[in-house]
Order: sequence, then C-alpha cells, then structure tokens
Amino acid sequence: MRRKVLLFVAFVLSFTAILSACASSKEKVNENITSNAAIENAEETIEELQVRFGDMGTPFTLHLYENDTAKTITSFVGLGDLRLPIYHYDDYDNWEVMQYYDIPSKYEIPQNPETITSQKAGEVYFEEGNRIVLFYKDAEISGEYTKLGYFDASEDFISAVENNPVLEGWGNKIVVISADKE
Repeated sequence: MRRKVLLFVAFVLSFTAILSACASSKEKVNENITSNAAIENAEETIEELQVRFGDMGTPFTLHLYENDTAKTITSFVGLGDLRLPIYHYDDYDNWEVMQYYDIPSKYEIPQNPETITSQKAGEVYFEEGNRIVLFYKDAEISGEYTKLGYFDASEDFISAVENNPVLEGWGNKIVVISADKE
C-alpha cells in the first residue's frame, strides 16, 4: 500500500512539473507572438502618433521622423496604447524645459545617437536606457540622442505638458501614446 502511495505522489509531482513546463512554454510562445506582431507592424509606415498628457488630456500629434527607432516604437504602439509614467517631473536638471518617459526594458529599441546641443520646443528624442525625452521649451542642452519626432509647439501644447495632473494615489504623471486619432 505504501508503495502505491509513493507511486501516486511521484506521478502527481511529475504531472505538475509537466504542466508547469507547458505553461512556461506557452508564455514564451505568447512573448514571441507579441514580438512577431511588433515586427510585422513595423513594416507599416506610421507617420504620426497621438499623445495625451494625463489619462483624459487633449491629444496632440507627434510627427515622426523616418528611422528605425520611430518605426520600432510605433510597432509597439500598434499593439496597444503605451501608457508611460513620468516619475520625475520637477526634481532633475532641466525639468523646466524637458520631461522624460521611460519605456519598459522588455522593449528592445534600436538607436542611432548623435550629439545634440540645441533643442526647440516640441522636439522629441530617444536616449539610452529606453527613455523618450520631450523638450517642451527651447533649450541649450548637450546630450546623445536619437531623433524621434516633433510636436507643433503651441501655447496649448506647452500648457498641457506643464499642467499634466499628478495621478491620484500614484505620485506621478502619465503620458498616453496611441496610433489612432481621437
């Protein structure tokens, strides 16, 4: 009898291990499907994205440059809106002219940085560390950036960036990037 119990326990443990391995394989397949969908979406040329500062903010058009960095980011947006937090918005160097938004590290984004020393209001760059940098005011700041795109910098745009509300209960601000015009 004891031998049957031991065999049953061994069977259950083996079966559980097989199910766990199947679940892990399914997750890998889902990740590959998502990556493949992003690559397929990258074949489409998206020239503009819609960006809202705050969940309910007015959408502004981000005009994209034609490069691999912009294509890759638009491919991820094509899978669903990117809702990116702004963790630091008034406590880092040059916060009064720029904001940055971190893209999760699971996204591999190519870049071709060059030294940029002068930024106009509305210019958007990508920098090392999966970070999108938006200059919402003119600035003389040197950095290694990949050009991503630009906004038409109007008073409404600058006001939307500056007045993006802090998300209640979170202590940060949100920017929402989508492919569809709203």
